[in-house]
Amino acid sequence: MDHPLSTKSTAGAGPDPLSVVSPMLSVNLDSEPLRLPVLFPFCYIEWKDLEGSHSGLVRAPAKRLGVQKAPHGFESRSLRQTSVLGVYAVTQPPLLTLAEAHRRGKAPVDGDPRHGFHIWTIGCQMNKADSERLGSALGQMGFVWADDPRDAQVVVLNSCVVRQGAEDKVVSALGLFKSWKQGHPRGVLALMGCMVGPGQDNLAKRFPWVDLFMRPQEYRPLLAFLGERNGIDWEGCLGPLIPLKPTVTSFVPIIHGCDLFCAFCIIPYRRGRQRSRPMDEVVSEVCHLAERGVKEVTVLGQTVDAYGYDLPDRPTLGRLLEELDEIEGLARIRFLTSHPNFLTEDIIEAVARCEKVCEHINLPFQAGDDRVLQAMRRGYTRDDYRKLVHRIRQAVPDVALSTDVVAGFCGETEEQFQKTVDLLEELRFDKVHIAAYSPRPGTIAWRQMRDDVPQEEKESRLRYLEQRQAAIAAQLNISYEGTTVEVLVDGQERGKWRGRTRTDKLVFFPDGGRNWLGELVQVRIAKTSPWALQGEIAGGGGV
Repeated sequence: MDHPLSTKSTAGAGPDPLSVVSPMLSVNLDSEPLRLPVLFPFCYIEWKDLEGSHSGLVRAPAKRLGVQKAPHGFESRSLRQTSVLGVYAVTQPPLLTLAEAHRRGKAPVDGDPRHGFHIWTIGCQMNKADSERLGSALGQMGFVWADDPRDAQVVVLNSCVVRQGAEDKVVSALGLFKSWKQGHPRGVLALMGCMVGPGQDNLAKRFPWVDLFMRPQEYRPLLAFLGERNGIDWEGCLGPLIPLKPTVTSFVPIIHGCDLFCAFCIIPYRRGRQRSRPMDEVVSEVCHLAERGVKEVTVLGQTVDAYGYDLPDRPTLGRLLEELDEIEGLARIRFLTSHPNFLTEDIIEAVARCEKVCEHINLPFQAGDDRVLQAMRRGYTRDDYRKLVHRIRQAVPDVALSTDVVAGFCGETEEQFQKTVDLLEELRFDKVHIAAYSPRPGTIAWRQMRDDVPQEEKESRLRYLEQRQAAIAAQLNISYEGTTVEVLVDGQERGKWRGRTRTDKLVFFPDGGRNWLGELVQVRIAKTSPWALQGEIAGGGGV
């Protein structure tokens, strides 16, 4: 099994036996200075991040701190709600502002390893956005990000259980941090995300070394715990929870939870019912991100195109995209994940009409057979989906479509699976996320259906779909050879600059001795593969 933490012998290794590739969280405020015995002796650890879905903002500050400029902002009730772990009331009078706590030597101090934090994230983009917001809250309280978990004393694992493989990786990580907790009894280890459901007794029994269990977007237990330990008015410290140091691209949750209860999906049971954020709140957040240099935002939701249905004025995703299109400094807008039942004409028209909205739509179909779709409780037929794709391509001729497919759902026959293959071949998606069906405890399929497709057959079907999609993607991408595309540069990888086109194609080009980060550049494509495009800067400059 491919775990996120793989161990390697360190014989002859350099002085740093721990490499951390993906994020995690840590903080301890009153402990003794952190000694640095090796966190996991005799092992070299690599943290692997998976590709993969809170109103995300807290109320306006109760007290504005003299040491911190108040962000412009808006209000949300997300941290006023009663927490499952509601015992963390602040009881140490008097509560201190952050400035006073600094003067008394009780608050975190930049550079102090006792007050570092580190967040490890696995799963979807919504999880990544949750981690960014928790990191923002801790930063506003005065804590310091630590690249290395040995330099931090609070570790938060932001978990995913959409599939068994993701859950296995979280369990492995929790096991490895048991020894860390034993060596750092004043450290704080928290588990957050979709692994944490309404009832936490079983988790507490399985992982007694974990201090806090927090459901998705439930930050209050950790923040209140740290505020109580240090006598800080943590609520008074917090403004809007937007990334303190955003990168070129940023994720913005606009709708949380899901009301659809697809038979295979655990999300409604872990993230709750559908809740849209007010449109002015979303627009305000994106404005702040653009002011801080963000060039591209992706608005997120489990069913992002259902945005606004639960709000009094019933705004739509199409209307929100039009509002965001007007924001100065923003170059691109994306949205995911869509559900076929909610992708209305006004959303399609917004993609066609709005200059900054990218011509890329993620539209899961999950299965190509009507009986399987009915068993999945998807609410549409194969023909409904085909007609929707046709309407999208008529309105947005250059659109790139990606989709999600489940292989080997309960009762799926070989004939029914072939209909999924046929639909894939007919519609020719730019990208397909394929997963073998994985029963999730508590879901409708787990309670009411038999998982009767053998695991070997599921994996065989998955591999076949991957092979067919690789051939389709190669054919689609080869058409880019010799063309020039606009690329938003978002980082470097293996000595090359990396970015994406408006249609979400991954593009690499040589360094060239210039910093292209955050720029829109024209790249002439010289080579393609199913997964990426390679090229050179066209004309030697950016857009």
